[in-house]
Order: sequence, then C-alpha cells, then structure tokens
Amino acid sequence: MFNNYLSGIEGVAIYPVFSLLVFFIFFVVLAIRVIKADKGYLKKMENLPLENETIDSIKDFENHSKV
Repeated sequence: MFNNYLSGIEGVAIYPVFSLLVFFIFFVVLAIRVIKADKGYLKKMENLPLENETIDSIKDFENHSKV
C-alpha cells in the first residue's frame, strides 16, 4: 500500500539514509560525552541519594513546609 505512495515521491531514498545518519551521529556524540565526563562529578552524583546531609535537608524542608 505505502509502496505506491512512496514510489511517487522524488528522492525518497534519501530519507532512510538521513535517518540513519542522525541516529549514528546522536549516539556517537552521546558516547563521546559519556567518555569525557568528569569522573569526580559523576561519583558525587552517584552518591548523592545516599548522603545523610541530603536526607536531613529534605526532612528539614518537609518540617518547615508543614508549618
């Protein structure tokens, strides 16, 4: 069914190539960003939910918002 519609469009073969190119570029950029990420910052963000200071500050915020 769609073959009839798509065969009437000039240059339709470029769309799959363009989609693959966008997909490939996106994941290459993402991989480079992950590899070059600051390891100290990532370690800090990784441990953030486990820190007691964060839990205490959330409890303080909840107590002040109830008043």
